[in-house]
Amino acid sequence: MTMPHTIDVCAVLRSAVNQNYGNLLTRDTGMAVRHQIERELMANREGGITSLDFSSIGLMDYSCADEVVAKLLVLLQNDDLTRGGYVIFRGIGEDHLELVESVLKHHGLALVCLCEDGNPRLIGRVSEAERRAWDMVRVRGTACPADLADEFGFGEDFVAGVLDELSRRRLLRRGTSGFVALDATEQVQ
Repeated sequence: MTMPHTIDVCAVLRSAVNQNYGNLLTRDTGMAVRHQIERELMANREGGITSLDFSSIGLMDYSCADEVVAKLLVLLQNDDLTRGGYVIFRGIGEDHLELVESVLKHHGLALVCLCEDGNPRLIGRVSEAERRAWDMVRVRGTACPADLADEFGFGEDFVAGVLDELSRRRLLRRGTSGFVALDATEQVQ
């Protein structure tokens, strides 16, 4: 196991737009931050998990949330799946949560957010079946469709479809023995 790769969004902000404060405001600022994060992700991907740390971000407006969160997720979901790469968001405080959820729902996106209590949480637009399957895998750590089918109450093919969609959206990853919950404490080899 290697140390997880973490990107401090506030440090990226200060570097990308040469400012000394931690507010994500204006679309141009968000675009500059996202481009720098994209470069760092490309250098550290290859199936790894990257933690994007928002804990030092002060104010954030809708245009920055759209640029930094939504457009980054769209890029990751449309990227070549064979290259892998997963992102967990952390440090999104209650004051940013409603804004981020609004942006995600507008684009039909979802993300895994590590909450203050240390537990991962799925936020954004997901179906009830996706949320339920994601929770079941998170509790188990790893699961295959046959493991969940009885508890889910639908056939194995239905569960496999739900897990495939969560994997395509990079909310779970495929492992050698099934689907694996994203965990910011380890990096996929």
